[in-house]
Amino acid sequence: MKYSFYPGCSMEATAIPYLKSFEPVLEALGVHMEEIPDWNCCGATVASGVVGDFTQQVLTARNLAIAEKNGSDILVACSSCYLSLATTNKRFQEDEHFAKLANEALAEGGYKYNGTIKVRQILDALINDIGLDKVRARVKRPLTGFKVAGYVGCQTVRSIPWEFDDPENPVTLDNVIEALGATPVKFPMKAKCCGSSQAVAQPDIVLDCCLDILQSAVDNEAELVVTSCPMCQLNLDAYQGQVNQKHGKNFHMPALFFTQLMAIAFELPAPNWALKYNIVDPKKVIDPLLRRLG
Repeated sequence: MKYSFYPGCSMEATAIPYLKSFEPVLEALGVHMEEIPDWNCCGATVASGVVGDFTQQVLTARNLAIAEKNGSDILVACSSCYLSLATTNKRFQEDEHFAKLANEALAEGGYKYNGTIKVRQILDALINDIGLDKVRARVKRPLTGFKVAGYVGCQTVRSIPWEFDDPENPVTLDNVIEALGATPVKFPMKAKCCGSSQAVAQPDIVLDCCLDILQSAVDNEAELVVTSCPMCQLNLDAYQGQVNQKHGKNFHMPALFFTQLMAIAFELPAPNWALKYNIVDPKKVIDPLLRRLG
């Protein structure tokens, strides 16, 4: 199984534990990934408001054009990158006028995109390509009895097209959690917004959103939260202390990328768990789990 891999900016910066766990987990599942050479930022959630939708989508399309030469679908882990790439890809395939104008712009850099590949989100690929049976077969340390809140966030399942999960009640992440032997808790906030990039401009929005998400996880007896979105993980992890301060709470809820949990269940070497990069120390939860499981 082969994909062109688009890491995006966050996985080499704030979401480094995602990258460090994602790559060995996919390798353990027999997935071959070839990073898109000379990839560029997709524009994510801010560029369209600064330079306009067309320019942002041409910026995104450059990555599609490079990957198309490889002939493999693009695998994306970041929710914002997936939203950007999948939306642009669908527009190329359905809007001939846009495709013509975008290719005229791409031609200035020597590129052309024909719209022949698909953009795949990692949860989609795990469920529909790799398969949960293969995930279960690779588990060496079933996380039996471990209660996990699967936080999908608002972008992962709301891209265009909505192909692989229900945008209001997503289940793919819960299914992955179950495949690891853990228990996905009831989590009504699983597809709600964390406040996204408002942490800088309007931090109170993020602190209030994260309060509701963390409280829901606690109320439903989760031991930690896992997510597939770098922005969600950052807000729940890096700003949890500020949530506690503003709202008089005492949350200590580790927020991990789901691939970190997979690395633990697969019994990959501890550096592949990438726990040292998390701000809310996950070892206070993980160490008792490992002792319990033996």
